[in-house]
Amino acid sequence: MNLLKGRIKIIDQYIIGKYLGTFIYTLAIFVIIIVVFDLSEKMDDFMKSGLSFWGILSKYYAGSIPFYVNMLSPLINFIAVIFFTAKMADQTEIVPILSGGVSFNRFLFPYLVSATIIFSANLLSNLYILPYTNTLKNSFENTYVKRNDPSTKSNIHMKLDDKTYIYIDNFDNKTNSGYRFSLDNFSGDVLTKKIVAENIKWDSLKRKWQLNNYSIRKIDGLKETMIYGNGKQKDTILDMRPDDFSAYDNVVQNLTTKELSDKIRKEKIRGTGIMNDLQFEKYKRYLHPLSAFVLTLIGVALSSRKVRGGVGVSLGIGIFISFAYIVFNQFTQMFSTKGGLPPFAAVIMPTLFFGLLGFYLLRKAPK
Repeated sequence: MNLLKGRIKIIDQYIIGKYLGTFIYTLAIFVIIIVVFDLSEKMDDFMKSGLSFWGILSKYYAGSIPFYVNMLSPLINFIAVIFFTAKMADQTEIVPILSGGVSFNRFLFPYLVSATIIFSANLLSNLYILPYTNTLKNSFENTYVKRNDPSTKSNIHMKLDDKTYIYIDNFDNKTNSGYRFSLDNFSGDVLTKKIVAENIKWDSLKRKWQLNNYSIRKIDGLKETMIYGNGKQKDTILDMRPDDFSAYDNVVQNLTTKELSDKIRKEKIRGTGIMNDLQFEKYKRYLHPLSAFVLTLIGVALSSRKVRGGVGVSLGIGIFISFAYIVFNQFTQMFSTKGGLPPFAAVIMPTLFFGLLGFYLLRKAPK
């Protein structure tokens, strides 16, 4: 019995080492290839930016490489499981393990341990690392790569709270400035204050809005008071930030998990039409890492049998299924943001569907 336990422990270490080693090695190769293609595609933008090599590395690739790692993780995870498990089956390593008294469920244990490590790394990355690195990547792209894309948003109407409504004729994301600004403050249905400014600009140091050429009208029943600030500036605190008026679609990726939750809470009041995007991003951060378990189960079920054609057949089937998983994710995201599919359902559907497929394939796998 002790000898069997010792052999099982060795097998566990062997499979975990093979799993994580193949995953990291394959992921590194894919990331290097993508970076090379990305570098060749954006070389003109890098040259025009005037940044040094270190500037490009710290302002762009420090953000884009974690993004690529996160994006490729499900695909590489699946390929890694398929590759080394099919190789074990082809070399007749799995049959002696199962014939030696190890159940198939026990054989899955080191795979699930490895999947848990990858799941934990992806989850921590989604919640704490990617919002920061995405800010680096997206800020660089919005400034230097998408320089010809529109950077202004027009005709902005927003409800800040139950009493306050604002309007901005157009907002420039590059200068964080809005033009022809007005604010209406109500008590019930009665207007109590109106602020009009020719220009409003975000002061990132003071974390306040700066009004230029403004007028303030205060209404108290039949009494009205006017304050004019022609040619003057006034700092004011408003419950809004430049990101609230962003013309770029990728700004949601830059939000920390706390900022994302706060923005969802505010969006329930404001109703600017980005609730689905915000909720999809939040659910995705928590639920997408579950793909590590789902794709591991499918990978083991597909590749644990020795088949004619060797590793190539299993690898081909695995790549097809992994791309199907990615495409399914993209379709559900599109239907969520554009077609009204609830964000939670859009995020969980691919995981549930392929999870059920994984359990079905496991039942059919040779034991």
